Amino acid sequence: MKNINILDTQILSDNWYTLKKVSFEMTGIDGVRSVLDREAYDRGNGATILLYNKESKTVVLTRQFRMPTFINGNKTGYLIECCAGLLDQDNAEDCIRRETEEETGFRIGQVEKVFEAYMSPGSVTELLYFFVAAYTHDMKIHDGGGLQEENEDIEVLELPFEKALEMVISGEIKDGKTIMLLQYARLKGLML
Repeated sequence: MKNINILDTQILSDNWYTLKKVSFEMTGIDGVRSVLDREAYDRGNGATILLYNKESKTVVLTRQFRMPTFINGNKTGYLIECCAGLLDQDNAEDCIRRETEEETGFRIGQVEKVFEAYMSPGSVTELLYFFVAAYTHDMKIHDGGGLQEENEDIEVLELPFEKALEMVISGEIKDGKTIMLLQYARLKGLML
């Protein structure tokens, strides 16, 4: 472990989430002590889930507009993703149950936490909790689509699992968390 000493923290923006500039001292691998400045975007921790159906060999994903992808060259700004959301004041499992119901319309039973990951650790503080859960059509309690008061406009997609994997290869699915969960499902044989 390197000796890290935070010298100063400034809030650069507290609009949508919090952007901080952190000044700190640290000792490098060469033993030299340096003073550095880095910006960190704090949006809180989140959770994501892959809903899968072994019988029909399908998965439930969502499609929604993501402004950062639009300004970075995604012509439509829409991404196909696994359901996800911020923890807010919930634990990860309660969060993902809430988000699944809001976004997809499914009230799921048992969920399985499969791993945790930092998705962009060079600039974002978020730790993401990854889950999988089996679903059946009788778990569908409404159409989904997200919360209107949060300006969510989410399309619910039920896709064949193999088609979703092909969409990763073709570039139609570019969302990191979704790619990771689809690969997890493949590696663990969830659709067998």
